[in-house]
Amino acid sequence: MDDWTNVPANYGDVLRRAMDSLFKTFENLSEGTFIVDADARVVWINKRYAARFGFSDPAQAIGLDCESVIPHSLMREVVTTGKPILLDVLETDREPLVVTRLPLKDDHGATVGAIGFALFDEMKALTPLFAHYSRVQQELIATRQSLAQARRAKYTFASFVGTSAASLEVKRKARRAAQVESPVLLLGETGTGKELLAHAIHGTSTRAAKPLVTVNVAAIPDTLLEVEFFGAAPGAYTGADRKGRVGKFELADGGTLFLDEIGDMPLPLQGKLLRVLQDKEFEPLGSNRIVRADVRIIAATSADLPALVAAGRFRADLFYRLNVLTIHAPPLRERLADIEALAYAILEELATEARPGHAGHAVLQDDALRLLCAYPWPGNVRELRNTLERALMLSDSEHIDARALAPFIGSARLQPSGEKSSSDEEPVTSYADAMASFEKTFLVDALRASGGRVTETAKRIGIGRATLYKKIVALGIDV
Repeated sequence: MDDWTNVPANYGDVLRRAMDSLFKTFENLSEGTFIVDADARVVWINKRYAARFGFSDPAQAIGLDCESVIPHSLMREVVTTGKPILLDVLETDREPLVVTRLPLKDDHGATVGAIGFALFDEMKALTPLFAHYSRVQQELIATRQSLAQARRAKYTFASFVGTSAASLEVKRKARRAAQVESPVLLLGETGTGKELLAHAIHGTSTRAAKPLVTVNVAAIPDTLLEVEFFGAAPGAYTGADRKGRVGKFELADGGTLFLDEIGDMPLPLQGKLLRVLQDKEFEPLGSNRIVRADVRIIAATSADLPALVAAGRFRADLFYRLNVLTIHAPPLRERLADIEALAYAILEELATEARPGHAGHAVLQDDALRLLCAYPWPGNVRELRNTLERALMLSDSEHIDARALAPFIGSARLQPSGEKSSSDEEPVTSYADAMASFEKTFLVDALRASGGRVTETAKRIGIGRATLYKKIVALGIDV
């Protein structure tokens, strides 16, 4: 303050009184007050504080080094550094003290001493504060542990049930993929276990202790995908979080990023993804901050990627970058030898979920197994689980026969083995046409059961909403 023209005449007096009042208030409220000079020697100590450290007369402590009056005192550190120690715990031969220490400076800013206040002589005075802090810390730890658990592999290779040649080959390739760092591309129809394989590969890799982060590309609007991947700076766009948003790449640093239904990724984002895979760095939306991310990519799709590349809907360079280790998850109709083992594994899991602590005892009759093996399972393992769950829920017996299963797998369209169809003389329909006809009938029935609600239908039958919309258009289904 160099301009004193507008300063009241009693400025100095008010300032002095304010300082005196503040000091007296602290001195009266605190358990002890302590002042030292530039050499950390005691200049003043109040009577209560002096008595606490064995001085019946405060004058006996004047001129002594601060440490000889108060053992473990840090007043010398405050004088030397000129920096305050605002809140600290001072251990004494009795109960600890909560203290604050402030430097005293002259008009030129030089430290000429320090003053300390013992705020509390019993830690229990701070018990509510410590209890709240401890509770918040415990909640934070629990949340982090829960989040870490959610980002760990949920499945192992043992979860991929089957001993057929096709299943064993898939597991062999997947175990090989777990031993390297290259990108993995999982191809196969919906419900064939691509997500399960992704979890198993991550859980067996050297990155198993790091996060496994999943992004379902088909389930996120195109306009939000970039933010979902790379995050955003605070206020980067209308409605953005004030604290910004951390992207999935940053969350997966050191671990694995599983990109499900990557065939649905929009072209502009494909180019950005390719650059991140090559450079291992990116900038969050609206930020100049460079973020490096050591992430292993596992991508999956039920789409025909080469066909999408040929049609210009998927970048060839990104396809080649991802198509290093390719694993084809076979449809269930190509591994019929696994159906019995899969069915019993599913039944046991369903029974355990329905009655925790009790093992399942459902038995499939021979005619039921024949019926399961005769069905093409367009929804693969996911559809098999749905069928068995419905049959188990409505069956009055633990022995499930073909009659109990028939209503749920369209048995009216299947001819029992050995029976001759009246249409045997008619031209045979191609496999592709038969599958398309069945898929259309299946989707029409599913949509009707959900009242025409596409989102609910997609959730019920276990496919992405965007994928269902594409099938509705391709098959000419009226919604």
